[in-house]
Amino acid sequence: MPMQFSNEILVQIAIFVLGVCGFWVAKHIRDHKTKNTPLVCMVGFDCHTVVHSDYSRFFGMPVEIFGMIYYALISLSYLLFILVPNIPNNMQIDLGGILALISLTAFLFSVYLILVQIFILKKGCSWCIVSALISALIFVLTMIK
Repeated sequence: MPMQFSNEILVQIAIFVLGVCGFWVAKHIRDHKTKNTPLVCMVGFDCHTVVHSDYSRFFGMPVEIFGMIYYALISLSYLLFILVPNIPNNMQIDLGGILALISLTAFLFSVYLILVQIFILKKGCSWCIVSALISALIFVLTMIK
């Protein structure tokens, strides 16, 4: 008999995988910045200018560090939901609400950073756009969960 998964578990797995991918993207950006090696972007984009701009820091901290923390938190939280499905409902609802609020904040911050690229820097970073898309998908999946 084939294994059956509920829609909720599938959404949790998808969010976990997206969190891991987002962490990898943020870490990739961080690694290139700290080693001062070129961050290769799609043709027509200028990742170097974007990730080294004045807008690449928030409260004095590189935004990719915030991204790594966010994606790690999301990944580990949803891994917990997957591995420990019998978390008491009230605790799961509280954690889910907190994660939804954090995901909303991350999504809005990603929108802000994309708008900065378009209207202020007039340069784009494909890695940053991928991270913003991952953040948006996590937020949408969190809302439908």
